[in-house]
Amino acid sequence: MHVCVLGAGIVGLATAWQLERRGHQVTVIDRAAPGAGASGGNGAQLSYSYVQPLADPSIWKQLPKLLLSPSSPLKLRPQLDPLQWHWGLAFLAACNAETSRSTTAQLLALAALSRTGFEAMQADVAPDCDFSATGKLVLYASAASLDGARAQLELQRAMGSEQRIVSPDECAAIEPALVGYRSQMAGAVHTPSECAADCLKVCAELMRVLSARGVRFLLGADVHGFARSNGRVAAVQTSAGDVEAEAFVMALGSASHRLGRALGAYLPVYPLKGYSITVEVDPSPGAAPRVNVTDSARKVVFARIGSRLRVAGMAELVGHDASIPATRIETLAAATRAVFPHASRLEELHPWTGMRPATPKGLPIIGRLPSAPANMLFNTGHGALGFTLAFGSAQRIAQALESAAS
Repeated sequence: MHVCVLGAGIVGLATAWQLERRGHQVTVIDRAAPGAGASGGNGAQLSYSYVQPLADPSIWKQLPKLLLSPSSPLKLRPQLDPLQWHWGLAFLAACNAETSRSTTAQLLALAALSRTGFEAMQADVAPDCDFSATGKLVLYASAASLDGARAQLELQRAMGSEQRIVSPDECAAIEPALVGYRSQMAGAVHTPSECAADCLKVCAELMRVLSARGVRFLLGADVHGFARSNGRVAAVQTSAGDVEAEAFVMALGSASHRLGRALGAYLPVYPLKGYSITVEVDPSPGAAPRVNVTDSARKVVFARIGSRLRVAGMAELVGHDASIPATRIETLAAATRAVFPHASRLEELHPWTGMRPATPKGLPIIGRLPSAPANMLFNTGHGALGFTLAFGSAQRIAQALESAAS
């Protein structure tokens, strides 16, 4: 079957890889280079066992500070955009214990499938991507926040995750670069099985291998719309001409909402703008972390990728605003100085921003939608877990295609 994948981020490329290895003819279309969107400078963590959704009951207590503090990691700029308001209200409605538990269970199942898929990709492609499997520490500043984390830990442990609460001294033993930060934390959740990698490098390696195997890449092409025939999509209309195929997969991130509407489908996908810096590290032992670290109070993640440290964070509901305010980058640099004061001289920050495509509940949209043509499948809305969930989502898309063909 000829399948056209719209989007060359990590989700689209993982889908293309999965389809090609199952014998399908594949075309990939994107307006930019592989990984140039939300994949390029993401947090680099592969968080297979710690998937707490943003829509969580704890948001209600944090909301005033999160919205009103100028240094808040969460920012809302109200706009005359019905999608923003609809998304925001649906997000708040999802901030309850029952929805959070259900979302966690579904994300863990998809993440487990994705871990297997990523490992299969590694065996097949052998990507040069600064991969590591050193585990993760999620730091909590207060006893109250640590108690809240304990409830999420017990929920995830019941679903198969291997995690434990560790003391500040144990944190420093696991990650010596945290020795000087022990007094600033009440404890942490340690997940020894978590991984990290450079997502942009994975994207480049996938394109290299897939191109060699005959996958066609149409890059620099904007998607304008679709040609339909007998209730099906016959072709995707691009700035480089029409591309016909038997089936299509929309993996266009936060652009999926607009193009979904062209097909009569409502996709509750809104961009959550995030930022990152990538810095060279001091190679001295104990200076820079090798274990992945998430500072829950700052909502900042740290991931070691080779000789570099990726520092990422923030979630802004501001539409498709690609500007990079100096204050946001300084927040990430300040977090690095506070948590890992000896990690880097912070001379070259390589600032980045990306629009993470999020749904209100935090669950991606995978497969067909009743209101859309049957040969259009969707693979979007992964939020901050796109890298983590990409290869599991790809497997579900391939299974959906094959079940329809059988």
